[in-house]
Amino acid sequence: MSLPNPLQRLTVRQFADRFKGEMVPLGNRFTYFCAAVSLGPDDLKEYLDEPVAALPPKLAAMLPPIQILLVPYLKHDGKQQGRKRREVLVATEKPEEDASSLAAALVPTPDTVLAFAVTDTEVADYHYRFYRAISEIAAGEGLPADYIELLRGEIKAGAHGEVDEESWKLKLELNAGDSTAAKLPRRFTAYLKQSFIDTLTLYLHGICCDIDVDPGPRQLASNLIRKRLRYFRGLYPPPEGYAVLPEDQK
Repeated sequence: MSLPNPLQRLTVRQFADRFKGEMVPLGNRFTYFCAAVSLGPDDLKEYLDEPVAALPPKLAAMLPPIQILLVPYLKHDGKQQGRKRREVLVATEKPEEDASSLAAALVPTPDTVLAFAVTDTEVADYHYRFYRAISEIAAGEGLPADYIELLRGEIKAGAHGEVDEESWKLKLELNAGDSTAAKLPRRFTAYLKQSFIDTLTLYLHGICCDIDVDPGPRQLASNLIRKRLRYFRGLYPPPEGYAVLPEDQK
């Protein structure tokens, strides 16, 4: 479906409201609207059916109703002003690089809307952004105490690295004693939340697809990654017939 020019200035929220009546049901928690002209039935299966089907049932049950928008492009409206978040607009033409937004636009109220720019985007990149958005929603419910203890144990043992860039940057900002303080510093709670999001994203993406963890100087040791993945496997067991680790395939 092509977008008429007047829709070029619609924010993600306005776009979702405009097409709410045309959303297509997808399971119990999701509806979607596709405004990307290049997506055929096989593409929609890869973009929608497969990633949603791979969600752990326990995690899916705790999600709010979610509207998924597949649009050609997303762009930021104007320049960043202080801490105020810029509006994200739907676009039919490719924005300038500094205005482009490839990540999901998470609009939590009154309905949760996830908008994805899919033109010129690899499916694997879309899957990553989809599961990252889901992980951010899950982290908003609060972090399990045993995950906090898991990370405290890593820090006590001097574990180097993280599973993704954002949690790694926050880990570098920690001071000695942050993890054992009676009142956890804000920088440590920010790290905990980001680590939860990054690791859950890796776990969910791994259920859906065969992925490789990129080696590098900031990468967490493989035995610790596996320990975290086992933790999430216990917290959110995968759907029947899906495997996470090689031993799950037996």
